[in-house]
Amino acid sequence: MGRIGISCLFPASWHFSISPVGCPRILNTNLRQIMVISVLAAAVSLLYFSVVIIRNKYGRLTRDKKFQRYLARVTDIEATDTNNPNVNYGIVVDCGSSGSRVFVYCWPRHNGNPRDLLDIRQMRDKNRKPVVMKIKPGISEFATSPEKVSDYISPLLNFAAEHVPRAKHKETPLYILCTAGMRILPESQQKAILEDLLTDIPVHFDFLFSDSHAEVISGKQEGVYAWIGINFVLGRFEHIEDDDEAVVEVNIPGSESSEAIVRKRTAGILDMGGVSTQIAYEVPKTEEVAKNLLAEFNLGCDVHQTEHVYRVYVATFLGFGGNAARQRYEDRIFANTIQKNRLLGKQTGLTPDMPYLDPCLPLDIKDEIQQNGQTIYLRGTGDFDLCRETIQPFMNKTNETQTSLNGVYQPPIHFQNSEFYGFSEFYYCTEDVLRMGGDYNAAKFTKAAKDYCATKWSILRERFDRGLYASHADLHRLKYQCFKSAWMFEVFHRGFSFPVNYKSLKTALQVYDKEVQWTLGAILYRTRFLPLRKIGMLIIPCSGGCPKLCCAVWQPPPYGATKHLQCAAWN
Repeated sequence: MGRIGISCLFPASWHFSISPVGCPRILNTNLRQIMVISVLAAAVSLLYFSVVIIRNKYGRLTRDKKFQRYLARVTDIEATDTNNPNVNYGIVVDCGSSGSRVFVYCWPRHNGNPRDLLDIRQMRDKNRKPVVMKIKPGISEFATSPEKVSDYISPLLNFAAEHVPRAKHKETPLYILCTAGMRILPESQQKAILEDLLTDIPVHFDFLFSDSHAEVISGKQEGVYAWIGINFVLGRFEHIEDDDEAVVEVNIPGSESSEAIVRKRTAGILDMGGVSTQIAYEVPKTEEVAKNLLAEFNLGCDVHQTEHVYRVYVATFLGFGGNAARQRYEDRIFANTIQKNRLLGKQTGLTPDMPYLDPCLPLDIKDEIQQNGQTIYLRGTGDFDLCRETIQPFMNKTNETQTSLNGVYQPPIHFQNSEFYGFSEFYYCTEDVLRMGGDYNAAKFTKAAKDYCATKWSILRERFDRGLYASHADLHRLKYQCFKSAWMFEVFHRGFSFPVNYKSLKTALQVYDKEVQWTLGAILYRTRFLPLRKIGMLIIPCSGGCPKLCCAVWQPPPYGATKHLQCAAWN
């Protein structure tokens, strides 16, 4: 009868012998050895079950916290209870380059903790749809007839007034904020438009609307508001709850303490509109940045609480939006073609039979450029790579390190420990036609863009007629998708120097079922001191030349004293 001897990592005297036809027998083993083995086995079992219990308990806690956050998002899409007297409202009108939109926001009474921000949400009507309305054209179209601006914007305000409870109108702040379309107008025309709004609106509406509530905001402000909006929705301003959340150590600017605090890592934003492009992300205190590219602000409602102090790099690039870039591109084609024809005696582009071959238009599509009574005829060749090469000079990059578009300084981005969200054209370019919005992958995007550009226009039109693209994609999108895909790619990778293997960009229109606009960041920033009104605080205009708002201590008569606590360092 054979036996199998086993001696592995045990003392030589601890020898086991197993019979193939019987039960295991322990040979040369005394009682002490048996007791030692029993104790070790019991200890290992106890340790194992302890680990299992702890993991299950922690897992339940983590799931409960995540479930609570999920519930918060679900309730956020419920209809707003307009009968609740504790709900407050705010209105923001975004006067953009192509149109104006009104957004109505709401928030419950503040919990009294100065460390917590207002819980601002987009108001939803009885059908649970966001209270938003858009009109065209852009407000800048009234540059030569400013007296018509109030009539132009009235439908938006009437729409908001119908949704905000009448009893709340007088305490509901209204902000009319104009962006790139107005920035390009002469200051005299900007002033005339704003004066018409400030004069007429208070006559017809009871909203809280002061002189500082209607303005042309800078690209820097717009970028900061967009950055605040996305990080607020993502919950990056909340306290750390889970160990698996990405965190960073931050030295608070202006803080007396030299110790770094640990808080959630914020996300950067990229926003490409029709006229301009913005980038914004948090930078450390150790990184020196020019004042005109830096925003330092406290989102908290108490200056002594520094947990919500942020230092954000913001750069805006006028003329680098999708439509403005295409216009610059066409201006170059027109000028160069006319000049070459004159010098070389050619007729390129002067008739439909001898068109200029445009690599940035889909294959075989016909288009034309008209300027000064002259027409240049185009025909698309759908060459994505050549299109990228053609538009690279429009980045205006320099040979200096740490620069982006137009040679503007850009602080280092820690690509391995960062996260960015791309909005507007970043989303439209990836989703409307290519149907790949969300997690961005450069290799997949370029392949899809190449295939689209190289597809005959007749086939693209057929697909459009069959409804194969996004519902809001129109023929203008189809025609210029090839150019805008190349432009977005070059701005992101060549302009802002993101590596082609960067995996942490998400292109989005909505986050947690909410459309994230810079207007959300604007209402959050501009109402951040409102909780203090309940505890003896008041918002007043800054003195001493500061153009923004300050938080001031207020005392009732006979004291009447005010003391400035904070002013945003945006100037």
